[in-house]
Amino acid sequence: MNKVRITAVRQTVYEDLMAEYENPIEHACDVREGQEWISVDGKRPDGLCPSAWYSMREFVESLAKGEGNFYDGWMKNPMSAMISCNDGFRPFSFYIEVV
Repeated sequence: MNKVRITAVRQTVYEDLMAEYENPIEHACDVREGQEWISVDGKRPDGLCPSAWYSMREFVESLAKGEGNFYDGWMKNPMSAMISCNDGFRPFSFYIEVV
């Protein structure tokens, strides 16, 4: 199986949505831009947010198996994907690629 690198690329924060819908919380996310993890055998790497993992798991597992070219040419690198976590207030975008 291929190893898959997961890179935290960018976080977007929707302050207006947070103000309108979210109960205030002190700490929402430990991920920082530029962080990297390596998935071995399609498994969640230690330290990667479980919620983010649920958003990308199927793509990582497919890439680990050598599958790719999602959505018929979506990505310039066919053995990669750009996936966002499911936090609707402060989503992180992750670039995942075979290494």
